[in-house]
Amino acid sequence: MIFVYSFIFCGTICLLGQIILDNTNLTPGHVTTMFVIFGGLLNAFDLYDKFIKWFGAGTLVPITSFGHSLTHAVMSAIDKDGILGLFTGMFNLTTAGIVAAMVFGFITSMIFKARD
Repeated sequence: MIFVYSFIFCGTICLLGQIILDNTNLTPGHVTTMFVIFGGLLNAFDLYDKFIKWFGAGTLVPITSFGHSLTHAVMSAIDKDGILGLFTGMFNLTTAGIVAAMVFGFITSMIFKARD
């Protein structure tokens, strides 16, 4: 049943994004930024961890989980290092994902040729 819950959560996030794109003048970049901020806000109010328990891995797939990871890491670093954690904490949990995106993006750009 957890697979169904994961699909429902992730599908709902995608549906909301598509509805926003279809009915507003916002670009995909705007919507992506909105969802990252939304994920961060959900984590700030301690709701995203509850969603992870309820919906499983489907909460870790959409872009909202990136906002959750950033906020979660910063809040943990602030507890550990004080105000300095505000500037250093976000890199603890997200570095691997950011580096992987950069490496795979570079490799893909070397293999395929962009069209005009």
